[in-house]
Amino acid sequence: MKLSSRIPLIQAPMVGSLSPLTIAVSEAGGLGSLACAALTPAQLREQIALIRAETSAPFNVNFFCHVSPSQDEESDAKWLELLAPYYREVGLGLSAAQRGPGRAPFDESMCEVIEECRPPVISFHFGLPDERLLARARDTGAMILSSATTVEEARWLESRGVDAIIAQGAEAGGHRGMFLTTDINAQPGLFALLPQVVDAVGVPVIAAGAIADGRGIAAAFALGASAVQLGTAYLMTPQAGRSGIHRAALRSARDDMTRLTNLYTGRPARGLLTRFMREQGPMSAAAPTFPLATGAVDPLRFAYEKGGYSDFSILWAGEAAAMAREEDAGLLTQRLWEEAQKCASGLRLYGR
Repeated sequence: MKLSSRIPLIQAPMVGSLSPLTIAVSEAGGLGSLACAALTPAQLREQIALIRAETSAPFNVNFFCHVSPSQDEESDAKWLELLAPYYREVGLGLSAAQRGPGRAPFDESMCEVIEECRPPVISFHFGLPDERLLARARDTGAMILSSATTVEEARWLESRGVDAIIAQGAEAGGHRGMFLTTDINAQPGLFALLPQVVDAVGVPVIAAGAIADGRGIAAAFALGASAVQLGTAYLMTPQAGRSGIHRAALRSARDDMTRLTNLYTGRPARGLLTRFMREQGPMSAAAPTFPLATGAVDPLRFAYEKGGYSDFSILWAGEAAAMAREEDAGLLTQRLWEEAQKCASGLRLYGR
């Protein structure tokens, strides 16, 4: 696969990281990405303008494709009952709990911004938008990517005409891209999933899941990847916009310190262990449907973080969290690719 970027490394889209990270990676020759699920259409338009003001390099915009759920009063009440002791602990009334989703799917209003701004690459998570919106996105001329966590999902994406598939292994940080299954225990690790997806589909495959150095990049190419997507590797860069609490947790991370949890949003996502995850999960049947869990958790997160505690912090990270590097995102992109080329011992990795 020939990405429009010079280097076949994609910075994974991560909520909380905005245009500075996208710009730094794209300027260095990789494909910088902008997570759009927490942005309004106006904010998306602004972020794209900021990116284009600083770089002429290609970039990716990423959207969620979930179906927005209806509020469930019974589920909300059970969730608040579970959280009530923590609210009392920080001196908050349950009236401080927020309602409504914290993440929005790709919809008509976002599609209009895409048609106006015409980003070169558009990626989706949790499947694809409906056929009408997908056709409009494709008509802008953008390369279309989406994530698969199983071979079945990869085949489904190929049948709907995506240009490339992101094979997301179980090790990856953040939300699972799963959309044809809810069984997190059935998801393969990347180096089991990747060659099976490569063998099953005819479109290029991008490897994603706890790759954080040149060795992992080279190994992914050896298993058939056409590009590699990295997220956790960038979390400690100054452009990533992570909080001091998140950065401190990453500095002390070990290989055994991440779990999949649905407590923060209602959908499984991998992050560093917190008190909340230890006491109530990490998976809980009480968590409302994605993304409705967030509203009641956020006031607790803010209250604990105000006191300097990570008890309820969202610390998304993959299993390679301990390998995240504290350096400029652009320099990191270049170094990762140089390391991968050295590890490949002369193997032609890109453009084959």
